[in-house]
Parts: sequence; C-alpha cells; structure tokens
Amino acid sequence: MLMRTILENIMADLLNKLIKPLINSPARFTIFSFALMILAGTLLLMLPQAANKPISLIDALFTSVSAVCVTGLAVVDTGSAFSSTGQWIILALIQTGGLGIMTISTIIIFMIKKRSSLTDRIIIQDTFIHNHKYNISQTLWAITISTLIIEGTGVIIMFLCFHADHGISQSLKLSVFHSVSAFCNAGFSILPDSLTIYREKIALNLVFCLLIILGGIGFPVLMELKEQFPYNRRTWPRLSLHTKIVLSATGILLFTGTTLICLMEWHNTLSSLSLPGRVLASFFQAVNARTSGFNSLPIGAMANETLFILMIFMFIGASPGSCGGGIKTTTAATLFTLGISRLKGSEYPHLFNRTISDKNIGKAISIILISLAIVFLGIFLLHMTEVGDISHANSRGKFLEICFEVISAFGTVGLSTGMTPALTVAGKLIITFIMFIGRLGPLVVAIAVSRPTSSTYQFAEESIMIG
Repeated sequence: MLMRTILENIMADLLNKLIKPLINSPARFTIFSFALMILAGTLLLMLPQAANKPISLIDALFTSVSAVCVTGLAVVDTGSAFSSTGQWIILALIQTGGLGIMTISTIIIFMIKKRSSLTDRIIIQDTFIHNHKYNISQTLWAITISTLIIEGTGVIIMFLCFHADHGISQSLKLSVFHSVSAFCNAGFSILPDSLTIYREKIALNLVFCLLIILGGIGFPVLMELKEQFPYNRRTWPRLSLHTKIVLSATGILLFTGTTLICLMEWHNTLSSLSLPGRVLASFFQAVNARTSGFNSLPIGAMANETLFILMIFMFIGASPGSCGGGIKTTTAATLFTLGISRLKGSEYPHLFNRTISDKNIGKAISIILISLAIVFLGIFLLHMTEVGDISHANSRGKFLEICFEVISAFGTVGLSTGMTPALTVAGKLIITFIMFIGRLGPLVVAIAVSRPTSSTYQFAEESIMIG
C-alpha cells in the first residue's frame, strides 16, 4: 500500500512537471496540440485502408504535416495514392488543423488558467480575439457558425458546378472536400492536376477564390464585417484600423498579382486561353499564390519573373487570425508604411488617420527577421540535401525551384514547380519542419521555446551610424 502511494505520488509529480509548462503557455500548448494531431494523422494514413498501395512513414508524415498545417504540398498524388478513407482522413486533418486545434487550445488554456501573462494574451488576441467585445465562448460560437455557413454554401455551389461532369455521389464528395480545403486555405485536391481542366469555368473558379479569400482575411475581420452589415457609405469609417489594413492590403495584392501574372504569362501559360479565360486564370492564381495551393496554370512552366512574384506573395501570405500562413498582410503593410514615413521624414508612421504603435512596429520587424532567418536556413539546408556538391553549371534552375519550395512551405501555400515528390528523405523532413513553423508562426515558436526574463536595469544609449 505504501509503495503504491509512493509510485502514485512520483507519477503525479512527473505529470505535473510535464504538463505545467504546457498549460502555462498557450504557445507551447498549441505546438503540442499540432504535434499530437500530426502524429495521429501519420498513424491513420499508414493504415492499410487509407492508401491504395503501401505508403512509407516519411510520406505519411509529410502528408499529415501538410494537411494539419493546411499547406497542400504533396509527395504523392492525393486523388490516386489514397483511398476514399484516406482522403476523408486528410480532410479531417485539414479542418482540424485549419480551425479546430487553435480554437481548442485557446479554450483549454482559458479554462485551466484564468489569469494569463501579457505575452499569452497577445498571442491569443492576435489569433482570434481582436475585438474585445467578444469573450471566448462567443468567439468559439461565431467561428463554428461562420465556418459551417461558408463551407456549406461552398459545397452547394460546387456541387452544381461538378454535377455537369460527375455523378451525384462523386460530385458531393468533390464539393465537400474542395470546399473545406479552399476555406481552410489548404490547397489539397483530389482532382488530377488540381483545377487545370476547369480553368475557364467562371462560377467554379470564383467560388474557390471567394472561399480562399474569406478563409484568408481572418475571423476578426469576418466578425467585424458581420456586425456592420448591411453596408453603406458610413461603414468604412466605423471599421477598425486592423480591418481597414487587411481589406486594403488584400485588395491591392489581388489587383497587383492579377495584373502582373496576366502581363508576364500572356504569351506563355495563358496563350491557349480566351481573353476572359486569361483574366480569370490570372486572378485565380493571384488569389492562390498568397494562401492556398490550388492551381489552374502549370506552375513549373511559368516564367522566372512570374515565379519570383509568386514567392513574394507567398512570403506575405494571409491575414492574422486566419487559416493561412506567411508573415501576414498587416506585418507587410506595417513595414511598408514605416519605410514610406521614414522616406518622407515623418517620425510617426500612420495609416487611415491612425498612428501605428511602436509595439506593433517592433513586432512586425521581429516577425520578418525571424521569418527571413527560417527561409534562408531552409534554402541552405535544402540545397545541401538536394544538390549537394554538384556545380552550378550542372544544376541550373535548381536554386529558383528550391527557393520556391521553401517559401511555399513557410507560407503554407502548397504551390510547387514539381520537385516535391522527388525530394530526398532529408529534404522531406526539412520541408516538414518549415511547414510546421510556418503554420504556427515564427513568433509563437520563438515565444514558446524562450524563457521569460526580467531586467532591473538598462544600459546607457549611444548612437551608431546606420546606412
């Protein structure tokens, strides 16, 4: 009896030491939740019922990470390599990774730890609760209802589009899978060559784009727009600065991307399409380049300058509180505004008659620096594993392809020039790790692995020469 009590106390103490660091930090708990879901997904995808032919551990892990991190990069063809059971498992991982894990983690932390640190509150606020009028239960309810309504509407419209070419059951399967994948900005498709065969179907392309945009602007913006409905000429001034920046940045990026892709690919991948088809395909690719991995044009056949533009868009990514990755539109807008204000000689950067705080500027700079470090390290390591000591003369084109692959993984976009299936085992592991960091956000990972420190003193300031 005494020995049993001692063992129970030892186990309780051990569990407390393991669990306490997790529940004391939403960032660490979120990382743990994602890792646990990835492990479960890997095991499920390795079941005989999940694949049409045996799948290796590394390929199952890669697919699970890509699904949970809503990236869309694939080492095997989702439509042919996996059975219907495997495809539904992937869909569940996409839905859980896109919405569920972050939401559940936040709720559990609030339930277990009623008082959270300032850092924890910043993470939670930046994830979902930008509007302080909502508490956690209202946020959860709004997220759940909004998701069901948007994805359900997408299923209905897609079903009507797919039904012309497929039977009822297949059309329903395609509609459910792609509606969830589009709204979660995952980019997974069970169609051969993604949407290339449907690139001139206006209704289907537009519903994909609408779902991706809604999933990419973030729930705080969706909730605020819902509050302001119906819209009139007084709606814009009442919106928060966050919502104004997100909507403006999204609109500018979509217009710029559509225009540039159309101009640069006019005589290349767009040459066989009609005039409306060229504009539609350019717009579709501009939408997907920032957050999702669907494609209606062959990415590997695009011009180098187009791939470069796509890499910039993938690095920027979606908006805070959304299903997408990247440094986020608000981060890019903040840094751009800071640069413009400094060129004009203004000390305080401002947008829409509001000054951006030093705290937000510092955070934006931190995110960009950490993100660049991750991307540069990923590019360097992937060159070592995929090219090795082969001379530049014998590996022309590899540099651009590897850069594209790494940035796509970091931005959880999923576009690829075609090198993903040919990656070595080490290369797949590197891309897996980059997708994981890209989904969580570099700042969340940095906070999770860092220890809080406090300083009671500050060193004297001294100016240095810059530039």
